[in-house]
Amino acid sequence: MNKRPIVALIYDFDGTLSPGNMQEFGFIQAVGKTKEEFWKMSDGIAVGQDASNVLSYMKLMFDEAHKAGIPLRRSKFKEFGKHIELFPGVKEWFSLVNEYGKEHGVKVEHYINSSGLKEIIEGSPIAKEFRHIYAGTFIYDENGEAAWPGIAVDHTAKTQFLFKISKGITSQHDSKKVNASIADDKKRIPFSHMIYFGDGETDIPCMKIVGMFGGNPIAVFDPQSAKKRAVAVKLKRQGRVNFITPATYTKDSRTFKIVTAIIDKVKADEQLRNLSAEKSI
Repeated sequence: MNKRPIVALIYDFDGTLSPGNMQEFGFIQAVGKTKEEFWKMSDGIAVGQDASNVLSYMKLMFDEAHKAGIPLRRSKFKEFGKHIELFPGVKEWFSLVNEYGKEHGVKVEHYINSSGLKEIIEGSPIAKEFRHIYAGTFIYDENGEAAWPGIAVDHTAKTQFLFKISKGITSQHDSKKVNASIADDKKRIPFSHMIYFGDGETDIPCMKIVGMFGGNPIAVFDPQSAKKRAVAVKLKRQGRVNFITPATYTKDSRTFKIVTAIIDKVKADEQLRNLSAEKSI
């Protein structure tokens, strides 16, 4: 009996599942800044030091928390995560797609691939929906407080996680198994079974790889923002993505129609491969 094919839905987080950056739903307010002030300071560090934007915001979070007397523990990050706003339908989305996959003989798995912080995402209302969350983390000292960046995930570093998902590797620090040569038919999830959701130019490397190997990159946009829609249209025009859709995740949404059509195609392709592999009668 053939196993059910696995379809991986891989999401960026900020701007894709949530209308803002995750730091903007509690942390920035806790350190007494507006989001405009915080990101201007972060960009100032990156430009002034010719540094990574991701490491710059992580350092700023660390510094501003200490100034405000806020202990940066995992529990505190998770507390901030509870307040993250989500696009319409996100909370119900996962069960909708999972059920559709089950009814059509496909196993659906969900992953996060984000330049944000894993600790904050783990506190969000949807954290339990993901098989794994690939994102930035801090290193914690003996008192359980953040002491140093552990993993910083920029837009090119995100591409490695696609290969880890394909090979079934959940360790973020692994650099051996991910580079090991594995035949395509031995990979847990082929790239052609991947759907990548992103919202901007920082997602282009992942979109490019998923599309290049037969998967389906999708650009989502905030339906309330003409500027965000223009970015998505540009990505489609440039051939970076196969589809664009408003970041609405309800059962009657364009997003659901696209994803279910892809699931149907994956199932049909799998059936054809199985028939082709059968010995002639």
